[in-house]
Amino acid sequence: MNSNRTYSRALIFSATAILAGATGFAQMQQPGGGGGQSTPAQQPQMQNPSATPQGQPASNGNTMADQAFVSSVFESDAAQEQLGQLAQQKSQSEDVKQLAQHMVDNRTKLDDQLTPLADKMDVHKPSKPSKKVRQEMAKLETLSGPQFDEEYIRTVAKENGKDVKDFNSEAQTAQNPNLQQAAKQDATVLAEHQQAVEQIAQTHNITLEAKK
Repeated sequence: MNSNRTYSRALIFSATAILAGATGFAQMQQPGGGGGQSTPAQQPQMQNPSATPQGQPASNGNTMADQAFVSSVFESDAAQEQLGQLAQQKSQSEDVKQLAQHMVDNRTKLDDQLTPLADKMDVHKPSKPSKKVRQEMAKLETLSGPQFDEEYIRTVAKENGKDVKDFNSEAQTAQNPNLQQAAKQDATVLAEHQQAVEQIAQTHNITLEAKK
């Protein structure tokens, strides 16, 4: 019970920090309003699962759907990290750079925390960027200034929004109980990330795709 309370408090702290950072981004758009560096939001600590050997019943171990979800999280984390690194190099907007840093930091932490569970499920990180990520990176490489910011924010909003849906779905359908709990709690944090992205989009007068 104590560990669950601690996990919940960590989630609340993370969500608050993300939104506080997003609110401050708008102020940095004013001339001379550089402000201090915001503290990256912390990703909630995943519980270390007990070993679940292959071949056990679905209620106790792995399913192909759970494994596919974990693999997709690794791919999404890698995409957000690489896109964030590119944004820090090319963007001329301080708030976009800070958003990119938040995404890199939080996705790296999520990746690290998911790894012990993934190892027990025999799921491994991708060895190279997916074709989709390479295409997105190539497109962003050709842009600069406000055009880059607009495309980056739209890409992040689209991909992170998809992650929110996937995590909520996994929270309802996962057979691995540790993965189910992690998906449920991390979905809340990713939803807060999405709010931060939407606030920055509004600051830059960027219209995002309608939610489906």
